[in-house]
Amino acid sequence: MVRETEGGFLISQIKQISGRIFEKIISDSGIDAFNGAQGRILYVLWKKDHIPIIELSRKTGLAKTTLTSMLDRMEASGLITRHFDKSDRRKIIIALTDKSKGLQEEFDRVSKQMNEIYYRGFSDDEIRQFEDSLRRILGNLEEELK
Repeated sequence: MVRETEGGFLISQIKQISGRIFEKIISDSGIDAFNGAQGRILYVLWKKDHIPIIELSRKTGLAKTTLTSMLDRMEASGLITRHFDKSDRRKIIIALTDKSKGLQEEFDRVSKQMNEIYYRGFSDDEIRQFEDSLRRILGNLEEELK
């Protein structure tokens, strides 16, 4: 293995800078129904609605305590609902509201702008290879948490 690497540091920088750019694009687009962090939660729910809070935590990478306070605000603004799982009352299920379902198109437009920034100058093969590498890193990290 290479002795000196910067992958983690670069990923951290990318996360910080892309978060600022994403917030700016949301603001410039006049979207005020959700912020960037809430958009990450909505993104997961748009892919699969009605999921347990534990699964949402795992898919967003947010700690359950952090996620809970964010969900409180999202519920208060009418973006999500919470209900108990009928088969296991200990499980809390998170679901989209009609309001948040109607925001997906706006989010997709903003995400497309971010993708154009991220992958400017990349070929399709480079994008696939890069994302495969990121999935491997994510898998390594998830395995370490077990």
